[in-house]
Amino acid sequence: MVLIQIVPIKYNRKELSLHKSIIAPEFGKRTVLVSDPWDYIEMWLKRNSQSEESIFYWQQAKSFYEASKNLPLTSSPLTLYYCLLNATKTLLTVKKIPFSNKHGVFGKSKKRIARLTNEKVMLLTGGILPALGSYLNEPILKKEEYSLKYMLYNLPHIHRAYCLTFSDSEIFIPIKDPKFVKKSNASESWLTFKLDKKYANGHTLNKLPKFFGRDFTDSDEATIRYNKKFKWVGKNAETKEASINRLINRHQRIRKNIFYINGLTRLWYIKKDSLPNIIKHNPMIITFAIMHRLSELSRYENMLLYRHLNAQHNWLLTEFIKIAPNQFIDEISSEITGEEFMVPGYVKT
Repeated sequence: MVLIQIVPIKYNRKELSLHKSIIAPEFGKRTVLVSDPWDYIEMWLKRNSQSEESIFYWQQAKSFYEASKNLPLTSSPLTLYYCLLNATKTLLTVKKIPFSNKHGVFGKSKKRIARLTNEKVMLLTGGILPALGSYLNEPILKKEEYSLKYMLYNLPHIHRAYCLTFSDSEIFIPIKDPKFVKKSNASESWLTFKLDKKYANGHTLNKLPKFFGRDFTDSDEATIRYNKKFKWVGKNAETKEASINRLINRHQRIRKNIFYINGLTRLWYIKKDSLPNIIKHNPMIITFAIMHRLSELSRYENMLLYRHLNAQHNWLLTEFIKIAPNQFIDEISSEITGEEFMVPGYVKT
C-alpha cells in the first residue's frame, strides 16, 4: 500500500492541535501560564471592556470558591455550586447569551437511602443551565432526567475513580498526539490522533462515535481520524482567515466527542458511543447539574448527604467535590477568553 504523504497544519508558526475552548478558540496563540485563572480572567474582563456585571459575577465566583476551602464536604457543595453558577453567568454575559434568574435544574431523592441511583437530576428548558447548553450548541429540548450515578459516570476527570468504585465499562479512551494535518501539496485536511495501545483493538473501534475511524494514511493501526474533512489554504492572510473559520467549525463538532482533563499536561479522551447510560452533554453541563443536586442535599437534606459521604461511593463523591470545580473553572476560562491555560512549568506552549 502506498501511503499518502501528510504534513501538520501550522498557523503563526505553531502546529495546530485540539483546543480547550470549544466555541471560539484562538488558534495559534501561546498558552497562558498561570497558577490559577482567577486574577487573569478578571484582568482580561477589564482590558476587554467587559461589563461591570460580568466582572462582578466573576468576583463572586472567586469569593465562593475561596470560602469553600474552609468548609467540610457536607457544606462546601453549597458554596461551590454558587461559584459555578456565577462563573457561568460571567460566560453568558460576556457572550451576550440571554438567561433568566432560574437555575434550570433541580433534583429529588427517590428514597432516603444513600444510593446514587436514588438521586435524580432534572434538566429544564429555561434558566441558567439551559442557557449554557445553548451557548455550547447543546440545547435541552425537553425535561431530561438522569441519576446522579450515571451523571458522574459521564465525567472524564473522575472516570477512573468511578470505574474503581463501580464495575461499569470504561467510556473514556485516552488519545495521544492529536493534530490537524493535510495532504502534502493539497488542501484536504483532517484531525488525526493515536489511541492508547491498550485500547487499539476492534472492540474499541466499533464503539467510537460517528465519523471517527482508522486513519489509513498511517500504517499504525492505532491511528484514528475524524472522517469529515475541511479545506486548508494558507497562501495569504485572506485564505488563512477563511481556513481558520472552517477549522473552528469542524473543531466544534469534533469536541462534542473529545474532552480533556485539566492538569500539568494536556490529557485528551474520546468518549465511546452506543453504550448504556451515555449522556450526550458536555461535562460542564453535567458538572453544573451534579453540583446543584449536592448543594440541594447540603441545604435541605444534610443528613442524607452525610450518609452519601460515608457510603461505598464516598471516595467518588469526594473526588468530584475536590476536582470538578478546578476543571469547570478551567473550561469556563477558556470559553470566556478563547485561550488555553496551564500551570507554570509546563514546557510545551
